[in-house]
Amino acid sequence: MDYKLLVLDIDGTVTNSDKEVLERTRKAVIRLQERGVTVAIASGRAPKGVLPIAEKLKLHQFGSYILAFNGAKIINCKTRECIYEKHLPRHIPARLWQDAKAHQLGILTYTDQALIAGTQPDPYMDIEARISHMPVEYHADFLSAVRFPVNGCLLTGDPGDIEAMEPVLIRKYFHETQIFRSEPFFLEVAPKNVDKAYSLKHLLRLLGVRREEMVCCGDSFNDISMIQFAGLGVAMANGQRKLKDVANYVTRNDNDHDGIAEVIETFF
Repeated sequence: MDYKLLVLDIDGTVTNSDKEVLERTRKAVIRLQERGVTVAIASGRAPKGVLPIAEKLKLHQFGSYILAFNGAKIINCKTRECIYEKHLPRHIPARLWQDAKAHQLGILTYTDQALIAGTQPDPYMDIEARISHMPVEYHADFLSAVRFPVNGCLLTGDPGDIEAMEPVLIRKYFHETQIFRSEPFFLEVAPKNVDKAYSLKHLLRLLGVRREEMVCCGDSFNDISMIQFAGLGVAMANGQRKLKDVANYVTRNDNDHDGIAEVIETFF
């Protein structure tokens, strides 16, 4: 198959355990773009958290794309233009805030410059702050602070608590949202019918590329939809077992040993 699009998750996939892009992987992604293959980053991160990785991979030089918030926003890296966007229903953040407080979870959402927390910041919010390259701003009155369209919310907590709450909130908000774990301690709440696969359908139409011509690489729960949707779905050696079970290919090397370079050298 002559693959024309490579889609990369960030954390645990194109970056190593220190959240850095290894040099062999960086060069392999750049060479691929030089050969005319489009590269997209599909991440649960906010755009500001994706851009530093995109710049290291020179996506802005080749007109490649960012799918932020698990696909709720698509950005052209070259022009910085938002070409697709969806928001949560306006009442959802308020209801999630009550749920978070009732079950002693953290909750936050995003502006362009900060993470807006509706509960006292916890260590998991600190992780998201480092990933997103934005500070956490705590607002005891979350509703007053969130008077803008929201692409998504993030619930944080101990992995056991997050795992227990996932099916509860999925049942409660089934008709209005998409809910999934991106990390054992992160529960993402996105607009209905928005996940990485759904937004990739829009990107494929824009590029005139067929699904069969797309390779998607990931490591975590929120990558399952795009791995199943891709012509070639790749799970990282360090990935979650549920992801590996649905992948067409599991890398021999993990994200600390240039697993993405392996994919490029094997399939492109």
